[in-house]
Amino acid sequence: MELQLAIDLLNKEDAAELANKVKDHVDIVEIGTPIVINEGLPAVKHLSDNIDGVKVLADLKIMDAADYEVSQAVKYGADVVTILGVAEDASIKAAVEEAHKHGKQLLVDMIAVQDLQKRAKELDALGADYIAVHTGYDLQAEGVSPLDSLRQVKSVISNSKVAVAGGIKPETIKDIVAEDPDLIIVGGRHCKC
Repeated sequence: MELQLAIDLLNKEDAAELANKVKDHVDIVEIGTPIVINEGLPAVKHLSDNIDGVKVLADLKIMDAADYEVSQAVKYGADVVTILGVAEDASIKAAVEEAHKHGKQLLVDMIAVQDLQKRAKELDALGADYIAVHTGYDLQAEGVSPLDSLRQVKSVISNSKVAVAGGIKPETIKDIVAEDPDLIIVGGRHCKC
């Protein structure tokens, strides 16, 4: 089981500083979408250039022009890049191919996917490295947990790794770990990042 730290609300310098403090305890450090929006892909490069021993994930939430966007993230040092599960199959396939061409990985974010099991099977067949169930901030505010979604996706895939993000709380982490996801993604709640 891998652990990923999602850093969303810091600048690139503070993100790299935090990442270096926790790098011995995590496998992947994420430059979250808000940092990419605020500072662009140079934030990914800054982290990649200033940390060793962990993978760097660029949370781009790609929807289209996937091969180009993956190539740019890789150029800036990303080891893992995200695409949305609601993207077209052609986009997913292009993203997988581009990531794999460079020896990198693709994480498919299932936020807003309505039929989790059906889409997870399709993404598994398309070669996604990770399929991530993701309870977004808006649903977390309503008390939604990722546990049922995690179970649904795990039950239907055979090749991809399963990741879980969002709504992971101290009181629910044991239940999530008991489901044995391949990757647990924690962030803001755990470190105010």
